[in-house]
Amino acid sequence: MTLAVRVPDELAARVPAEQRGEGLGRDAVRLLVSRGTEVSHHAFAELPALLRAGDVLIVNTSQTLPAAVDAVAGHARVVVHFSTRGDDGRWAVELREPDGRGTTRPRAGGPADLAVRLPGDVRLVVEEQLVPGSGRLWWARVSADVPSLLRRHGRPIRYSYTERDQPLAAHQTVFALPSADGVGSAEMPSAARPFTAGLVARLVSRGVQFAPVTLHTGVASPEAHEPPYPELFEVPGTSARLINAAKAGGGRVIGVGTTAVRAVESAAGPGGVVRAAAGRTELVVTPERGVGVVDGLLTGLHEPQASHLLMLEAIAGRAAVGRGYTEAVRRLYLWHEFGDVHLLLPEEFAHTENCCGNCW
Repeated sequence: MTLAVRVPDELAARVPAEQRGEGLGRDAVRLLVSRGTEVSHHAFAELPALLRAGDVLIVNTSQTLPAAVDAVAGHARVVVHFSTRGDDGRWAVELREPDGRGTTRPRAGGPADLAVRLPGDVRLVVEEQLVPGSGRLWWARVSADVPSLLRRHGRPIRYSYTERDQPLAAHQTVFALPSADGVGSAEMPSAARPFTAGLVARLVSRGVQFAPVTLHTGVASPEAHEPPYPELFEVPGTSARLINAAKAGGGRVIGVGTTAVRAVESAAGPGGVVRAAAGRTELVVTPERGVGVVDGLLTGLHEPQASHLLMLEAIAGRAAVGRGYTEAVRRLYLWHEFGDVHLLLPEEFAHTENCCGNCW
């Protein structure tokens, strides 16, 4: 899906919400709500009033890794973005060029057998393309434990629309948990970033429940907008039972981020029944495939060419997504991981008593 809207450069969120003014918190972002083609505008702090007892939010507990490391390939300076650990111990990596402004630009990948020198006398050897025919991501062997390397020498991946480097804490969500093997997400599962402990408490007091899942997201493709590739995920049995009970009781199941949706839909069986599952998912949610579990989605605002929009269309329909994005541009919502968020709810709930109306 490609949207017929243009997002002006000035709508890129260049710093986190809490750095835009004194006394602001992570939840100081705007919330665009779509119910079919009906759109309303809210503060994110109003989220509890838009949900109801029995609703379940699926949240991704993957922690963000400091996945960018400076390195040298031949005589050239490069930045290695560590994306995903393979079952054989190799890592999928993207090599990029420093752009002189603290961010990076695309670099031709490979070639095979390219040796890269990392800090601490660590050696990385590029072996083969992750996806044959696409030279952006490559499988590589590393002569050291990668999570340890990242803890010592890594920093969060940063893209050119941001103003400056941010500490790793700014890239973690309130739901992030360390994994036993030290792996995590190359980029923040950013839809959950506006949540605070206080907001979670308010949601719980309203009767909204949380179903934690894990999906370690890899490096995105800001230039190429490629579809997602296989990623590690886990849906615990307790979360599966909670989701199934909510659906049986008439509650709405809402994914917080496309990663959470990809995980839970990967664990769905016939009739949308969720089971405990773990492994590597190759699922790509499209309108043709549809969704069997989620009723709605809370997500950031994506580029008009982003492959993530196919999932939004599968959940809410093309007309709803197009209308929402047109309004987001018109009302100057902010894009990307530090930006505003979009809640897509089922159309049949367009006129509940919980609708807050337009507050902006």
